[in-house]
Amino acid sequence: MDSSSISSIESLVNEIKKEMFSNQEFNTFLTPISAYDTAWLAMISYNNQEKAINGHSFSGPMFESCLNWILNNQNEQGFWGESNGENPPTISSLTATLACMIALKKWNVGETNIKKGLKFIHANTEILLKENSQQFPRWFTIVFPAMVQLAKSVGLETIFVNGSERLLSDVVMKRKVILESEKLMDMTAGHDQPLLAYLESFPNYFVDQKDQILKHLSEDGSLFQSPSATAQAFMSTGNQKCLEYLMSIVHKCPNGVPSRFPVDEELINLCMIDHIQRMGLANHFNKEIEQILGQVYKNQMNNQNEYLSEISTLPERLFKDSLAFRLLRLQGYKINQGSVCWFVRQPQMRAYIEKNQERFTCVMYNVYRATDLMFNGETEMEKVRSFARNFLESSMKVVNNEDNLLLLPSLQKVIKHELNVPWVARLEHLDHRLWIELSQSLPLLIGNPADYWLSCLHNDKLLKLAVQNYEFRQSVYRTELEELKRWSKEKGLVDIGFGREKTTYSYFASAASSSSFLPFDSLLRLVVAKCSIVITVADDFYDEEASLNDLKILTDAVQRWDGSNLDGPSKIIFDALDDLVCDVTKLYHLRHAIDITSELRYQWQETFLAWMTESTWSNNVAMPSRNEYLEIGMISIGAHILVLHAASLENPSLPREKLRPINGQYENITKLLMATTRLLNDIQSYQKECEVGKMNYTLLHMNENPGAQLDDSIEYVKEILANKKKEFLENVLMDGFNDMPKTCKLLHLSCLNVFHMFFNSCNLFDTKAAILEDIMRAIYIPLQEQTSIPPLKTSPILTPQEKKKKIENIPTKVSACLNGKNFKHQVGIGIGISFVGSKAPKNNPFGWYTKGFASQKLRSYFI
Repeated sequence: MDSSSISSIESLVNEIKKEMFSNQEFNTFLTPISAYDTAWLAMISYNNQEKAINGHSFSGPMFESCLNWILNNQNEQGFWGESNGENPPTISSLTATLACMIALKKWNVGETNIKKGLKFIHANTEILLKENSQQFPRWFTIVFPAMVQLAKSVGLETIFVNGSERLLSDVVMKRKVILESEKLMDMTAGHDQPLLAYLESFPNYFVDQKDQILKHLSEDGSLFQSPSATAQAFMSTGNQKCLEYLMSIVHKCPNGVPSRFPVDEELINLCMIDHIQRMGLANHFNKEIEQILGQVYKNQMNNQNEYLSEISTLPERLFKDSLAFRLLRLQGYKINQGSVCWFVRQPQMRAYIEKNQERFTCVMYNVYRATDLMFNGETEMEKVRSFARNFLESSMKVVNNEDNLLLLPSLQKVIKHELNVPWVARLEHLDHRLWIELSQSLPLLIGNPADYWLSCLHNDKLLKLAVQNYEFRQSVYRTELEELKRWSKEKGLVDIGFGREKTTYSYFASAASSSSFLPFDSLLRLVVAKCSIVITVADDFYDEEASLNDLKILTDAVQRWDGSNLDGPSKIIFDALDDLVCDVTKLYHLRHAIDITSELRYQWQETFLAWMTESTWSNNVAMPSRNEYLEIGMISIGAHILVLHAASLENPSLPREKLRPINGQYENITKLLMATTRLLNDIQSYQKECEVGKMNYTLLHMNENPGAQLDDSIEYVKEILANKKKEFLENVLMDGFNDMPKTCKLLHLSCLNVFHMFFNSCNLFDTKAAILEDIMRAIYIPLQEQTSIPPLKTSPILTPQEKKKKIENIPTKVSACLNGKNFKHQVGIGIGISFVGSKAPKNNPFGWYTKGFASQKLRSYFI
């Protein structure tokens, strides 16, 4: 292991801890800076203070630090403000750049900066306006024409010709419609802020309405907590409270001011933790995360009966509550569904949210993520999930609505990813990579609670740490994979002569599903991968290769744990199995001086017996009941082997008695994993299993209920599966259900992630190229080679009618598949990841066979 890389990571972690977690007053490390608002404070002159302090007259800017920030923070391309990706500007850069140039022009400084800014405006206005002409945000429609007019009034030669002039006229006309149709404080029109919140855009419009301005000042002296609007309010009225508010901002934010103040520090901390977790860095900040979330939980308990009083603060409140709910549940805190579901009880709030897509898209995205963690009985959470999903689907469809959020391409992609691929079906390591890449491309949003959240993405040190951490993990994974390949080769599993070469993708799934909680130097990944390889080879042998007599001989040998009479593939399988069990038991004995050989052997013995039972059913044309089938199928799926073998080596270790059934039963969390993974298989594979005459829980249900249609049976199994997944998740996250160590419970969850990923109909792992791409990105391709965000692998979201049509296309002769003459032993049938008709890539670095890349019974053994 590269000690210099570890040292570099640890050094950066310590540096970030000092900067991010040691400041108890105000976290300026993550406060989002708004070039636009900073420019408005830079415009304020000391002369304005005469209205507040008689007898004093000064020249020059009142907030010189804001002016200096403008001088020192111009982008190389000539603009100020947020950028999208590798420094391309966004539409908000037009308003920010104009405001910054106006401030510089007022004080006759930064001539070079102004020239660069004007060059940018002239070169990019038409491009940016044209790109966004069908979906100008309301704030842009109000602010941009005002900034153009103000720039001209101070002598800035802003030149608009041809297309840019026509587009500007279009924006001006839309602004005129807004001014003529809205009142100062109209909050009912479905907009994010009333006109008065954009006071800086109407210096003449409100010249005779100073009383209206003062009437709507907040207690802290701000106008809607907007620094830019309050700056104009002070310049128009000279109000002392406005001045005090502005001075307090600059005192706490001397290096540029945010678009909103005061900043909710607790929300910033929640956004920071969410960002850290999504980049795969949580294990470096466990203590700090626990301290922050402990305080958040305490505050939540103290304020749980506090209700929202102003609808204007709804976005921020809901954003914060949904983020806190998800983070607290993931940490194991018992938090009630009501902390995030309260808004659905109030029709006027639901209506307001639906009417304000621009303001609530990022909010609903986080609400939807919170509902990933619902437990059984949380019916309100079901309603919230449905509401949030409908909202997001609608927001993705609406393109030409002028009040629609200007959804950036990267933000669109992450929402589509969330809607198409369930959280439980995603592998952590690849999710971390996606989020790191998005962190380099998502700009800040103006006037939105997502400012807090997205500002974290622009922290260079966190991003640097995430890249180093990810690429160091890749180097560890490559080393471990080479070790695993040697083991597979030594044991003869690579050249066994049938089935799939499974080493690389077995390790890929093992590593990519557990990167947030397994350390760099973990044996557990290799144990899971080795178990997966042995299971996959044995599964192929029972499904494809051997006669019933050969299977009986192998099954008997495993029961006696004596392979002396075996030869050929049976011998290779048994010897690899024996070697694996011996290695795990030796390691456990070295650590704990306890022999667990019998416990591990038992897990394999019952699994081989389950495979034998299924083969006997097929060959003897026997049809079990659903209960009999599920009892055997829960074992034959093999999930318990994967998690319990690895968990035996976890420190603190899993107690010996947890490694085999107690009174005939495994721990409930393990039983739930076994049942859920079996049902996941059966709910996806019924069509192909029907075609080859194999049993399946869905088909057996229909057989036992002659009046039921296929879609009825599918819905029946889906309901069972959904309830078991919720119960399983509660067993994983909450204390009191079992006394398993946390890492062991997370191993259970990562195992379900992998099964779900391969059984998820939206993962598009239907070609060899697709899985190769993900393996390359997870293990081989470094992040610095990423020059742009790749398109996410998502499928169209099916409507209920489309899903029903898909079901109706399944062959209708299901009953014939279940009758005796159609039950047969499967030979060479592949399901799930099928490479029929696909060509293997040249210079294949993995040495995979192209034959049958997944089994009929168990594509999920890729873990």
